[in-house]
Amino acid sequence: MSDDERGDDFELPDDEALRAAFESFLQGGESFDPAQFLASAGLNLEAPEIKKMMSQLQAAFSGGLNPDPNASRDHAVSVAKEGALALDPATSAALATAANVASLWLNEVTSIAELPHTPLIGTRVEWARKTLPVWEEIVAPVAAAIPRAVSDMMKTSAPKELAEALSQVAAPMEKVSRSLFTMQLSSVVGKLATEVLSGGDIGIPLIHGDSEYDVYAMLIAQNMREFSSNLDIPLEEADIFLAAREIAHARLFRHAKWLRLHLMSTIYDFAAGIHIDSDRIMELSEEFDPSNPEAMKDLVTSGKLLPERTPEQERALERLGSMLALIEGWVDHVTSEATARLPKSDALGEAIRRRRASGGPAERAFSTLVGLELRPRRLREASALWARISEALGAQARDALWQHPDTLPTEFDIDHPQECIERLLAPAAEPDDMDQALSDLLDEETPS
Repeated sequence: MSDDERGDDFELPDDEALRAAFESFLQGGESFDPAQFLASAGLNLEAPEIKKMMSQLQAAFSGGLNPDPNASRDHAVSVAKEGALALDPATSAALATAANVASLWLNEVTSIAELPHTPLIGTRVEWARKTLPVWEEIVAPVAAAIPRAVSDMMKTSAPKELAEALSQVAAPMEKVSRSLFTMQLSSVVGKLATEVLSGGDIGIPLIHGDSEYDVYAMLIAQNMREFSSNLDIPLEEADIFLAAREIAHARLFRHAKWLRLHLMSTIYDFAAGIHIDSDRIMELSEEFDPSNPEAMKDLVTSGKLLPERTPEQERALERLGSMLALIEGWVDHVTSEATARLPKSDALGEAIRRRRASGGPAERAFSTLVGLELRPRRLREASALWARISEALGAQARDALWQHPDTLPTEFDIDHPQECIERLLAPAAEPDDMDQALSDLLDEETPS
């Protein structure tokens, strides 16, 4: 983080003084100041949640840390509040009208049922508060691996005179680095709240009711209006288009109840492969100074500790990319069909595709922090595939492909749409004698 990003009133602590204080702490002194440590991480010391964290750090070094479970949520909310506007009743009413129109138009082009509840018209703060638990679930393996790696590195790179002291504070320093990672994640989520247009804008269904399958559509009023204001398009058109896109996304995940679990399982497959090997620690420890809190902050938040992806992780990312492309390709196609009567529909669709392809600053920060990208790389191709399927089979047959993961188009199909169409149009093969016998047996055993 640059000095400009911290703000004019932010001042880094004196490097030599900070180094001396930290060394004094490691050697058994009492001059280490958690406030200086947090300041070196670029966090606002006046924020209430940071003050809570400071007290927790003090407790960590005394062996009595009991983390506040609300600290990260409060920090995400405080970041999301920066520049946030209250929900304007007129804007809320306009978006509710747009959502109603979008739902009616979607009914004309998809057989997937309407949502049982109206879309939420929300704020940045509401989005941050509601979605943070999902983000914490996604990054849990990284949040566990990095603190351990930092502790190991401190032991590896410390001078002999500090080795004993470091071994004594390894546990609290793991707590410190985990807290720092968690707060950085909450900062990213708070920043994401300033970028996203809706609940499913990142590609994952993040807003739901009592059940994770009870998916809600959510429109972030301020962000939608800021996005639309940069386009030479009437606000009413932009509202309907963006509402249609969000509602289509929520409908799909509510309809295909297996889809969220399938998507999240792929993310977990990637995250579970994250481990920090000893060779990586040795490599980085040559330049790591354990007496410098800024060095620790850099390790925790820069992605340097994340190892090269394993073959298993690469395969998981390929599956994730293909699935996100199919999801957002379907949403893109259905939205385009539903809003075809809007004069600027094509321009809006292109603006959204470009936006998803590049991602915003906060989304890129998340990728650096966790090593995971959530941008579909084949959105255009997948959208074109769904359009061809719709033309060849009709909307009902197209949407029926979401009944099961085995019936969905594949990565190969995205590259070879004509072969996909021919396969889907081919008559179903007659079952052989063994298949028929098995089917009859299952029918007999199934209770009526």
